[in-house]
Amino acid sequence: MHPVRQKLKRWGRRAAIAVIALGVAWALLPKPDLYPDCSWSRIVRDRHGEVLHLSMAQDGAYRLKTSLADISPALVRATLAKEDRHYRWHPGVNPVALLRATWQAATGHPSGGASTITMQVARLRWKLETRSIGGKLVQIYHAIQLERHYSKDEILEAYLNLAPYGGNVEGAGAAAILWCGRPCAELTEREAFALSVIPQSPATRHPGRERDQSRLAAAQARLIQSLNADDPLRRDPLAAQFTLTPSSEPPHYAPHFCRNVMATNPSAAIDSTLDLRLQRILEQGIHARLERSEELGINNACAVLIHAPTREVLGYVGSANYDDRRISGMVDGLRARRSPGSALKPFIYGLALEQGLIHPRSLLMDAPLTFADYNPENFEREFMGPVSAREALLRSRNLPAVDLTRRLSGDGLYGFLKRGGISFKYPASHYGLSLALGGAGVTPLELANLYASLADDGRFRPLVFDTPQKPESTPVLLDEAARFLVLDMITGGSELGSDYEFTNTCPTLAWKTGTSHGFRDAWAAGVLGDYVLVVWMGDFSGRGNPALVARHCAAPLLFELFARLGLPDHPRKIPASVMTTDVCPQSGCLPGHHCPHRVSSWFIPGVSPIRPCELHREILVDTTSGLRVARDDGRPSLRREVCEFWPPDLLELFRKAGVPRREPPAPENGSATTEGLDPGSSPTILSPLAGRIYLTGSDHGIPLLAKSAAGVGRLYWFCGETFLGSGTTSDGPTWQPSAGTRTLRVVDDHGRGSAVSIVVQQR
Repeated sequence: MHPVRQKLKRWGRRAAIAVIALGVAWALLPKPDLYPDCSWSRIVRDRHGEVLHLSMAQDGAYRLKTSLADISPALVRATLAKEDRHYRWHPGVNPVALLRATWQAATGHPSGGASTITMQVARLRWKLETRSIGGKLVQIYHAIQLERHYSKDEILEAYLNLAPYGGNVEGAGAAAILWCGRPCAELTEREAFALSVIPQSPATRHPGRERDQSRLAAAQARLIQSLNADDPLRRDPLAAQFTLTPSSEPPHYAPHFCRNVMATNPSAAIDSTLDLRLQRILEQGIHARLERSEELGINNACAVLIHAPTREVLGYVGSANYDDRRISGMVDGLRARRSPGSALKPFIYGLALEQGLIHPRSLLMDAPLTFADYNPENFEREFMGPVSAREALLRSRNLPAVDLTRRLSGDGLYGFLKRGGISFKYPASHYGLSLALGGAGVTPLELANLYASLADDGRFRPLVFDTPQKPESTPVLLDEAARFLVLDMITGGSELGSDYEFTNTCPTLAWKTGTSHGFRDAWAAGVLGDYVLVVWMGDFSGRGNPALVARHCAAPLLFELFARLGLPDHPRKIPASVMTTDVCPQSGCLPGHHCPHRVSSWFIPGVSPIRPCELHREILVDTTSGLRVARDDGRPSLRREVCEFWPPDLLELFRKAGVPRREPPAPENGSATTEGLDPGSSPTILSPLAGRIYLTGSDHGIPLLAKSAAGVGRLYWFCGETFLGSGTTSDGPTWQPSAGTRTLRVVDDHGRGSAVSIVVQQR
C-alpha cells in the first residue's frame, strides 16, 4: 500500500478513536446542579402584584429566583448584546473570541471579552478564580459540562439569577425590584439596558452610589451605540442619558402582615390577598388621627380590613409605626388578646332575635341588676329605665345586654363565640355573665372574623392571607333573619344626639364600639356592604387612659377610614323570612286603636315576640274633679282621654331613671276599672275553621282571615304567643304551620280577640 495512503488511514483511525473518546467523555460528563447550596430571597406581593417585602437570602444577599419567562425580553436582548452576541450558536466556548483574547494577552494588550455567558455561569456556579490559565481551563470544562446537560434558556436563566448587580444584589429579579422599583417582567428598554451593563463591573457601577452614576451612564451609552443604526433605542435621544434612581430602602410595606404570612407559608414567592393601595390609606388615616390625638396621650392603633364573602384580608396595620420603639411598634396588635368591652353585644342581640326573645323595638329594662357574684353597671354608672332594644344596643347599655345574655338558651354566648373562632383559656363558668361586657380577651382578627360572618353567610371560616383554601362546611352561627336585623339595629345613630354626629359621614355603616374596663382599650367594628373594618386604639403596655372612650376616639377613626377607603356599598338584601309591621313606639307592641303614634319595625314571623299594646287606653275623666269615671252617666263635665297605663314597677323605674311618666287620674269612688270604652264585638275567624284537620306542606299555606267590627283597621294573628303577621279583614297573611294541635288567635287594634283550635297533620 502506498505510504501516504497508509499514513492517512492511520490518522483516520486515530481521529475516529479521538472522536469516540470525546463522545464517550461528553456522554459521561456528570450533570451538575445549577444552584447548589444557593439560598434565595423571599418575596411577598399584594393581590395586584405589587411588591410588599423582599427579604435577604441566608448569606445576606438579595437574590430572587426568577424564571426566564418572568424576565423582560428587553433585558435578555440587552444582556446578550453586552455579554455574548453569539450565545445561541457556540457550544459554551466561543473559539474565535478565545483565540483573540489569547493573542491579545500574548502581545501584551489584554482587553477581555472571551468569556461566554455559559463560562460566566460556570465561574459563578463553582466560584472559580479564572485569572490563571489553569483556572480558565477549569472554567471551559465546566462550561462544556453545563452545555451538555442544560438548554440555552436554562443556562441563560441561571446567569440572570446569579449575575452581580452591585453591592449585595445578585440576579435580575432582585435588581429590577431594588434598582427600578418594579418586577423584572415589567422593565422598560431603558431600564433593561442600564441594568445589563452592571454585571461587567458591579463594584464600580453601583446604582445606589452617586459616584458610580457617571461610569454606569457611560457604559450604558456605549452599549446603546453598539446597536444597529436603525434600532429604536439607539434613535431615542434620551436613552443614553437615562439614569436609574433606586429608592433608598428595599420594599418593606405592611411589615406585620408580611412577617406573619411568611411564617405560615414557606413558599419563596407569596402572592397575598393584601391590597397595597388600601393598606396605605389605612396607615395614612391612622397616622393623621393619632397626630390629632397626641395631646390626649393616645399614641397607638391597629386596623384590619376584610372582604367578608371571601374572608380575604385586604388591609393589615399591626401598629401605628413598626419602627417606633417607644410604642413597641414591632408588636402585632392584631394578634394580641385584649378585652373587647361592648364590641360583642351585637351577637348577644342576634342570638336573642333568633331565639325569639326580642324584636328590634322590644322594650328592655335598663335597670340595676344584682347576681350572687356579679353586679354589672352601665358605662355612665346610671340607667335609662325602659328602652327599646335598638336604642339599648346603639347606646351600648350594659344592663339590658347582661339580662339578655342571662336569658339565652342552649350554650349561650360562650358557645356561640367558641363556634365563631374565639379561643378561650377557661370554661364558660369562669367568665359567667361578664362575658357580655368583655370579660374574656379576643384578638382584633378574631373579632373581625365574627363581624365578617355577620356580614356574609353566618358561618365561621378562617381568614385568608394568601392562597385561598377550600372552605369547610361549618354550621350557621346566626340565621339570615337575625343577621339582617342586628345589622339594621346598629346602622346609623345620628338621632341619638351630638355624641353620635360622626355617623352622618356614612349613614349606611353598621357599627359597634367597645371600651374595656379601666380605659385600656377602645374598639370599633364596622360593616359596609361586603367589607368589615375593625380598629383598636390603646397602649400595648395595657396602661389605662381616660381618653380611650371608644365612642369618642375609635368610632370617629372607623368612620374616617371608611370615608378615605371609598369602598363600594350596596343595600342589604332583605331576607324572605323577615317582614315589617307597625308598632307602638312607647311599648314596642302592636298598636291599638288608641296608640297615638306608630313606627315601622322588622320582625320574624313565627319567632318574634310581639303582642297587642295594652299601654294606651281611652278613659272618661270628670273635668270638674279630675277623676277617672268608670262609665258615661250623662254628666256634661265628662271628656274622653287616652292615657298610658304603665305597671307600677316600670313607673318606679322611670322615676329612678329621672324620666317620670304621667300617671292616669285616680278613679272616682275608688273604682280601679281600666276597661276600654269601645264595647264592639270581637273578630270572628273565618279561616282556618275550628275543628278542621289541615295538612302541612301546602304550597300556598293557610290564609288567615277574620270578620271584624266597624272601625277596626288592623288584625294581628298569633299561634299561641308567637306573632305570625298582620293584615286587614280582606287581606290577611298566610301561615305554614307545623304538625300538631295548634291554637290560633286574632286580636284587633282595639284589643278584642278570639281563638280557634285546629289539628295539623304531616302530609
